[in-house]
Amino acid sequence: MSTPEEARFRVLHEDEHCLGFFKPAGRFLQGTWAPEGETTVEQDVRRHLDPKDPESVYLGIVHRLDRPVSGVLIWAKTPKAARRLAGQFEKRQVVKEYWAVVERRDVSAPAADAGPLPPEGEEWVDWLTAPDRNGVVQSVAEGTPGARSARTRAFVDGSRPLPEGLGWLRLWPETGRTHQLRVQAAVRGAPIVGDAAYGSSVPFHPGIALHARSLQVRHPRTAAPLILTADLPSSWR
Repeated sequence: MSTPEEARFRVLHEDEHCLGFFKPAGRFLQGTWAPEGETTVEQDVRRHLDPKDPESVYLGIVHRLDRPVSGVLIWAKTPKAARRLAGQFEKRQVVKEYWAVVERRDVSAPAADAGPLPPEGEEWVDWLTAPDRNGVVQSVAEGTPGARSARTRAFVDGSRPLPEGLGWLRLWPETGRTHQLRVQAAVRGAPIVGDAAYGSSVPFHPGIALHARSLQVRHPRTAAPLILTADLPSSWR
């Protein structure tokens, strides 16, 4: 279980141009879908920036995380910073590392001939659809109309002590498709723990065992490297 402190966003870096922060798992990032009595992470960030008039705050949301995923985000505090950060994401100049705990049920016979979960680093390449009406993404054959390629560098970290049947992955997505890591792990017979939408049978709370561990960008004002790192939530223990 997460602690009350982990249920709210936490600042990792802040200056006049941008805000880097930790997003908790299980929290809606933005929109109007939060349950009654709960705020979105966007609302929390706005109140942090201007407690007296949060709606007046300029906030450039240049990338996102799924609701069940925890980890690092960076948002802009000025339009110029938003353009520069968004450009880095569009040009794939950002380095993102995720950590995941997966079930290793069927690594010798993965679905869709996607290739086994790698004992050492390799590149995963798949073609993914847009989410269907249930919000689920499919891996399909290359060239399927409407599908887009998804690329991820994956490495199995065997140094982590885990219960039998589980594996620890380090993942560096090179593209940013919806549910990319969740689908790519699942089609290799290794769904992310807690991710029932993609075949996991192991419970995990809150969210799923996928964590945006670090994010490296160029600072939108100085262009100096800016590396943000988020510790694992206590639920991972």
